[in-house]
Amino acid sequence: MIVPYAHSGDLVSLDATTLAEMMRETQRCVGALQRVYRPDGFNLGMNLGKPAGAGVPDHLHMHVVPRWNGDTNFMPVIGGTKVLPEILDQTYERLEPFFRT
Repeated sequence: MIVPYAHSGDLVSLDATTLAEMMRETQRCVGALQRVYRPDGFNLGMNLGKPAGAGVPDHLHMHVVPRWNGDTNFMPVIGGTKVLPEILDQTYERLEPFFRT
């Protein structure tokens, strides 16, 4: 998830610098996930406004979701369960080197 420091729920009002930084970070996340997990594709997206699923007023962020052929993503919908193939500490250890400044 890419979260700007600017607190705004309005994508249209974000300044060019913040927008560019969000896209650079999105690009960096996609690159790191490609190298570590080798997904077949990605879903990138934002939920803008409460009716679209945004949960925090005056806040926006970009989701970066790696996808693999055949991953139907049915578990959260049908079973209310999220499947994690590894513990989050392990995910952190694998991805952290790509985000050192």
